[in-house]
Amino acid sequence: MKNTAILLIDCPDRKGLVAAIGEFLYKHNANILHADQHQDPANNVFLMRVEWDATDFAFDLADFPREFEGIASRYNMRWRLERSDRPHRLAVFVSKYDHCLVDLLYRHQSGELPCEIPLIVANHPDAEKWAAFYGIPFHVLPIEPGKKAEGEAKQLALLKQHNIDLVILARYMQVVSPTFVAAYPHRIINVHHSFLPAFIGAKPYHRAFDRGVKLIGATSHYVTDDLDEGPIIEQDVVRVSHRDALDDLLEKGRDMEKAVLSRAVRWHLDHRILVYGHKTVVFD
Repeated sequence: MKNTAILLIDCPDRKGLVAAIGEFLYKHNANILHADQHQDPANNVFLMRVEWDATDFAFDLADFPREFEGIASRYNMRWRLERSDRPHRLAVFVSKYDHCLVDLLYRHQSGELPCEIPLIVANHPDAEKWAAFYGIPFHVLPIEPGKKAEGEAKQLALLKQHNIDLVILARYMQVVSPTFVAAYPHRIINVHHSFLPAFIGAKPYHRAFDRGVKLIGATSHYVTDDLDEGPIIEQDVVRVSHRDALDDLLEKGRDMEKAVLSRAVRWHLDHRILVYGHKTVVFD
């Protein structure tokens, strides 16, 4: 496992930002491994991701907030520090469609996703066989009509019990409430089976087929209170034609959903995403 620190910053753009950050890290013996930045001139926003080897850093990373406070205040920074030696703990939510779940579990087992998955939560029992295969505890917590708050309270208690950092909705066919979203702001990733903002909501492939579209897509995004309108992390498309039946669209769509979701999860785990406004910046 790597031993690196990752600093993510957004603030009003002005001269001297990169120099100040670089000088601070140099002064404290940081060996910078990656640095990337982006300026949004329309909104006067500066965004940056910098990663360095923490092995010979001059002070304990627990003291970073105190040491960095002077620069952060001077430039009105919103910032956070992440550590690669502390892997995220994921909870994967699933309903009946299991292709995204299975893909994530395989990628995790193969070492592609550097995280821990201590539990899977479902509102149907269909995917339990995959949890058993990969040796992950499986919890069926159905959301009964008229009892959504009660059901989500059980889910949130379970997530707290297992110290979950990130929730993945792997084709979990339930709309989560504002209360649930507030517990994990920008820490719930959903995959929607359309190229948002087109075909928000249920059965997008059916509506795309009825509309005769020539492209279908999949979108991975952070969940907010507004259905399928959270900041977009990743998207992909595939061409379809009049020769494709509805089942063809569904099959092509499943391949995209797996790829789009896994990329978004990996980028989040690598601390490559910054959210500002209704957008994201995903650093290379």
